[in-house]
Amino acid sequence: MQSNLFTAILLPLALAIVMLGMGLSLLPVDFKRITRYPKAVAVGTVCQILLLPLIGALIALVVPMQPEIAVGLIILAVCPGGPSSNLVTYLAKGDVALSVSLTAVSSVITVFTIPLFANLALQYFLGTNAEIALPIGSTMLQIFLITLLPTVIGMAIRQQFPDTARRLEKQMSRLATGLLALIIVLLLVSESSKLPGFLVQVGTGIVLLNLLAMLTGFLAGKVFRLSPAQQISIAIEVGIQNGTLAIAITAGLLNNPDMAVPAAVYSLFMYFTGFGAILYGRQASRGSSSFKH
Repeated sequence: MQSNLFTAILLPLALAIVMLGMGLSLLPVDFKRITRYPKAVAVGTVCQILLLPLIGALIALVVPMQPEIAVGLIILAVCPGGPSSNLVTYLAKGDVALSVSLTAVSSVITVFTIPLFANLALQYFLGTNAEIALPIGSTMLQIFLITLLPTVIGMAIRQQFPDTARRLEKQMSRLATGLLALIIVLLLVSESSKLPGFLVQVGTGIVLLNLLAMLTGFLAGKVFRLSPAQQISIAIEVGIQNGTLAIAITAGLLNNPDMAVPAAVYSLFMYFTGFGAILYGRQASRGSSSFKH
C-alpha cells in the first residue's frame, strides 16, 4: 500500500497534464459566475465536509468489518475531493470551474477536519489516540502544483491564444479519456494479486460509500435547484475522494497498511462509477439546452 512510482510520480503528472487541458476550456468569467452564485459552492462544501463523514461513519457502524478497516473507511470519507474528480467532471461535461473551486475549498478545510475526525474514529474503534497533523505547507503545495497551477496556465493560454486553445482542448479531451483508461488498467495490474482479499474485506463498505456519496451530492443539487452541470459536479466531487491522500495518512502517518485497504480499493472502484457519471453527464448535456460546459 506504500506509494510507488505510479502513485508518487506518474499519476500526479498525468493529472497535472489533464488539468492543463481543463484550463484551456475555462475563462475567468466561469469563476466569476461562481462568486455571483455562491449557493453551489456552499451546497457542495456542506455535502463534502459534513454529510460524507456521516455517511462513512454510518457504514462503518452498520456493515461488519475489522476495526482497522472501519477507521480506514472513515479517514477516506473525510479526505477532500482529488484532482481525479476534476478530470471526471470535465469529461462528464459538468461545471469544471465549480469542481476546481470545491476541490480547493475542501482541501483547505480538511487540513483541519481530518485530524479531528480521524482521532474520533481511532478512539471509538480501536480505543487509541494518534497525533495526526497534516503537513499543511506540503499538502497545499501538492494541491497547487497538481490542480491549480496547470489550470491557471491553461486559462492563460485560452485568454491569449483562443484559437490555439480550442484546438488543443479537443486533443486534451481525448488524451484525458485515454489517461483515465490507462490509470484503471495500471491499478488493476498493480493490485491484481491483492484485489480478491481486499474486495472480501471492504467491498460492501466501499460500494456503499461511493454510491451513497454520489447520490447525496446529486440530490442536494436537485433540492437546491442548481443547474444540471452543477448537479453533476457536486455528485462527482462528493463521490470521488482523494484516495492517494487517504493512503498517505493510513499507511504513512499512521503506519498501518490494513487501514489503507479501503482507500486502495476505493481508488480503483471510483473510476468505474466515474465512467458511469461521464456517460450520464454527456447524455444529459445532449438532452438539455441549459447544460453549460
